[in-house]
Amino acid sequence: MPKILLVEDNEMNRDMLARRLQKRGYELVLAVDGILAVEMTQKEKPDLVLMDMSLPGLDGWEASRRLKADPATASIPIIALTAHAMAEDREKALAAGCNEFETKPVDLTSLLAKMESFLGKPPA
Repeated sequence: MPKILLVEDNEMNRDMLARRLQKRGYELVLAVDGILAVEMTQKEKPDLVLMDMSLPGLDGWEASRRLKADPATASIPIIALTAHAMAEDREKALAAGCNEFETKPVDLTSLLAKMESFLGKPPA
């Protein structure tokens, strides 16, 4: 069962997305800010990180940069989740180390396809 770290500070968004992913067979680990995202990635070694970019304190841009700079977590794919949908926002996320980009509100079909491209087939 693939382990996903979901980093989202909005409780409603976090709960909704977590339930939908768990229902599809993913194991979820949750973080509510960038500092916890870095700590939980180092501790839990998830198969993939879903990173909200607009976080309190340490934002998703900087958390992604730190994860990609650390050899222990650099190979873990990060999908940026953001309400910022401009082309430069995608480029900024990729420059910060994110491997993919998904706009909010999240299109679950699109997100799952991106997740599966990193993880292989969907969980059973």
